[in-house]
Amino acid sequence: MPVQLLSNLTLAEPIVNAPMAGAAGGRLAAAVSAAGGLGMVGIGGGVEQDWLDRELTLAAASGRPWGAGMLAWVLDGGLDPVRRVLEHRPTLLCVSFGDPGSATGLAKDAGVITAMQIGNAADLARALEDDIDVIVCRGSEGGGHGRNEVATLPLLQFVLEKTDKPVIAAGGIATARGVAAVLAAGASAAWVGTRFAACAESMSADSLKRSIAQASVDDTVYTRAFDVAQRIPWPHEFGGRALRNRFSDQWAEHVDELEADVDAGDELTDRVNAARVAGDVSVAPVYAGQSAGLTDGVGSAADVVADLARFREFLRGAASRW
Repeated sequence: MPVQLLSNLTLAEPIVNAPMAGAAGGRLAAAVSAAGGLGMVGIGGGVEQDWLDRELTLAAASGRPWGAGMLAWVLDGGLDPVRRVLEHRPTLLCVSFGDPGSATGLAKDAGVITAMQIGNAADLARALEDDIDVIVCRGSEGGGHGRNEVATLPLLQFVLEKTDKPVIAAGGIATARGVAAVLAAGASAAWVGTRFAACAESMSADSLKRSIAQASVDDTVYTRAFDVAQRIPWPHEFGGRALRNRFSDQWAEHVDELEADVDAGDELTDRVNAARVAGDVSVAPVYAGQSAGLTDGVGSAADVVADLARFREFLRGAASRW
């Protein structure tokens, strides 16, 4: 049965791929949308217009609903990137990690559904304002950048008690059981990152995909170390959850010392950047959530959506037991 997230957004499956910058491009978004979910493109800082136009055109090619995710702190420099995205007529625009400011107002004026990721009570207060249509409730288990304050289930319960807006649950969801759990609690859909980061259509390097598939649930670390090393100006409250590696073992708990080393010269920055280009997962960040331990193979985006769509089996099973 189709899922009506909002009056102007109906999906065959309540599955949204997280807009992971560097992994979620137009090919992945189109594949997720074609499979019945909501495909999302992740837009980081400093992307070139040619790249943006190419990836958003690819995302729209399925002819199904699709969306884009942007960083609020990047948009402090101006809203031209938002205008560029809106020219491609996405169904949904998610602006997170800081105050969305006027970006969501522009989207609503264009008839685009707006969303915001939240990770604590203060974020929720902002997301309850009229310019936000959908709240993405992201717990600390999630991969990539976000807050590390509240786990998914407590945060989801808290949010659902505070609002009638559609809520999408995010953080640690990678199986049909996880999807069933958050839908049973009251979420309108599940926001899945790590499992899609490892799928065939992801832009991630093959070495990163393999490392995610080989990881266990306790193989991640939450840290600012990778951003500090690369001189990426993420706000301090948003660290990143990544797979543990040789670099994080050395620096994750010594960020102050790392900052001093980076200030003193370019050697560390050059080393991490070179590792990213080479796909050297012993040094480069592999952003993934605790659900990496539930991601045991690559497969296609369509395979992932079909597997997650088995959530109905678990909901029926729970209903029959109780």
